[in-house]
Amino acid sequence: MRKVDPVKHEEKRREILAAAGRCFVRDGFRGASTSDICAEAKISPGHLYHYFPSKEAIIIGLAGAGLAQATEGIKRITDGPDVLAAFLSEFEHLQAERDYSLQGLLLDMLTEAGRSPEIGKILRKHSLAIRAMFADFLREGQHQGRIDPGLDPDAAANTLLSVIDGAKVLTVRDPNFDVKKTVDHLKLLITRFLLPPAP
Repeated sequence: MRKVDPVKHEEKRREILAAAGRCFVRDGFRGASTSDICAEAKISPGHLYHYFPSKEAIIIGLAGAGLAQATEGIKRITDGPDVLAAFLSEFEHLQAERDYSLQGLLLDMLTEAGRSPEIGKILRKHSLAIRAMFADFLREGQHQGRIDPGLDPDAAANTLLSVIDGAKVLTVRDPNFDVKKTVDHLKLLITRFLLPPAP
């Protein structure tokens, strides 16, 4: 029996996820078929099932990749001496590097989560993990004395996620909005929300 090279396997898996993401952006979650994904990834359906047995499994993979990226970002924030400054820097970097074509995909997936219990379960699990990481970052900031100790970390994490997710919708509402000015205002809003009250 032929051994699977774990490095090549992971590379191909990432290629398939990237191809699926392009298909979902172009055709929507419901419109993109596994045949479309195979054509985009230049593989056969039989080859696809070695990596992902279903479209739901691809969504799990995309959510997992997003979670891994978020985990790396939160680690960079909490490893620094000033978590608030690091968070704002990371936020600005993510907004500058963001692929805005993916925002429509996010909304499409949220809509699909309302129709499909399985997709809804995947997205809820992903959201809870992201919220837990945000809450940990806030607790670390409170420990450092740089974030308002009166904030409930879990509730504040929900608030931050609401603000960030709301910013993503702007790209659908107005594709020509001023990104830099909006990010500057979002940073100001987040700073005022998180800073400890003046003595």
